[in-house]
Amino acid sequence: MNSALVTGASRGIGLGIATRLAEQGRGLTITSRTQSTLDAVADQLRAAGSPHVLAVAGDMADPEHLAAAVKAHGEQFGTMDALVLNAGVGTAGTIAEYPMRRFEKSIAVNLRAPMVLMQEALPLLRAAAAANPGRGAKVIALASIAGVYAEAGLGVYGATKAALLSMIDALNAEESAGGVTGAALAPAYVDTDMAAWTHDTVPPETMIQVSDIVELVDALLRLSSRAVVPRLVVNRAGASAFQA
Repeated sequence: MNSALVTGASRGIGLGIATRLAEQGRGLTITSRTQSTLDAVADQLRAAGSPHVLAVAGDMADPEHLAAAVKAHGEQFGTMDALVLNAGVGTAGTIAEYPMRRFEKSIAVNLRAPMVLMQEALPLLRAAAAANPGRGAKVIALASIAGVYAEAGLGVYGATKAALLSMIDALNAEESAGGVTGAALAPAYVDTDMAAWTHDTVPPETMIQVSDIVELVDALLRLSSRAVVPRLVVNRAGASAFQA
């Protein structure tokens, strides 16, 4: 059975991606912070077509939760065809005034968590690639345009996403010859709850739609193991190409 682990799957982009994968009949492991919310989403994904959904709730800043989620996935599915690194945190603030407590949380969730998940999942991803060398296995990471082009007030968030982009590049250098490839999406503002704080300056009707990101992820997952798309930058129509 094709299977995927999707972090931050209870809403927004993560829910959109998980729903598309469920409709394709993939087995799924999904994560978010709240078990009751995650259980309700799991029911929705089963109804959408997934033959089996594991719901593993926990804090992305907790390495033990991340290891437990990957372990549970391996015990259920044996391999992992796709790892979708969607969960993240984002708060604005200037470098001069950014609280170190928020800085540490951003590093833990946006950078350390993807690193831990990739380390834990690589044996499962390699096994999936070996079982299906023509398709391989994929890591999809949700980065941000702020990690490509620096923007005032988004320095810390952008730095974590720039590091994530670099990490995906390194993953490809190390693993793509064996069939495990990575792709990072770097969109401007997407119309989700996470972007609601900026509605006074960036109206939601001008933001990228969740469905746009889902379509791109779907296309990336359909590529053969011979094709590597290390990153995709997605701008908002009518906005500068260099800003979120």
